[in-house]
Amino acid sequence: MIGTNWCQDAGIYEFDLLGDKVKARYSFIYKFEDGEWKVSRPTNDLELHFKACHQVLTPLQIAHHHSSMMPEPLLAATSGSAPAPSGTVLPDDEVRKLFHLWNDALATLDPDTVAKRYSSKPCLLPTVSDIPRTDYDSIKDYFVSFLQKKPQGTILESYVTSGPDWCMDDGIYEFDLLGQKVKARYSFVYTKEGDEWKIAHHHSSQMPEEVVPKASLEAATA
Repeated sequence: MIGTNWCQDAGIYEFDLLGDKVKARYSFIYKFEDGEWKVSRPTNDLELHFKACHQVLTPLQIAHHHSSMMPEPLLAATSGSAPAPSGTVLPDDEVRKLFHLWNDALATLDPDTVAKRYSSKPCLLPTVSDIPRTDYDSIKDYFVSFLQKKPQGTILESYVTSGPDWCMDDGIYEFDLLGQKVKARYSFVYTKEGDEWKIAHHHSSQMPEEVVPKASLEAATA
């Protein structure tokens, strides 16, 4: 997905960890700022460089990177100046309010209502399914079963980035699922379609140290 001075890549990748193959879902969000692709909020120290015709192009850096293990088993850089940005830039508190529109849709227990909160070109990497959902029908299908748990979410930590006609809210939320509390990491990217803000990207994953105990992770990397 590409917008004005930002772009997103989401999907599934595989790592080789000391001979063990591990699949994970990923989402990268890149932001163009002051003539360069810059980190708006540091999340790691990875920097990607692209070269062509013996000329180093503008460095492409990561504004957001969300990676999570598959749940069920447990843009090319461009040189030159970008066009002048235009569009609506929401303040942080307005960005955070967009979550409540989605949460209110969950409260209806109607998968159609929830699916309509997503954009015309969505990408949902859900908490309890390995399958990326990239259209209305597949998103609705996911919520048919998920809504049986009567989910209601509360944001515990939120980090916001905004640009013209797009914004991102990522952090940690907690769900009440029929009385059971479940924490998860989340990222929402919203884009403006007409007069409405819709979810273009949604990545949700259970806290990894709850799925794989910290001691096990440390032993595996020792």
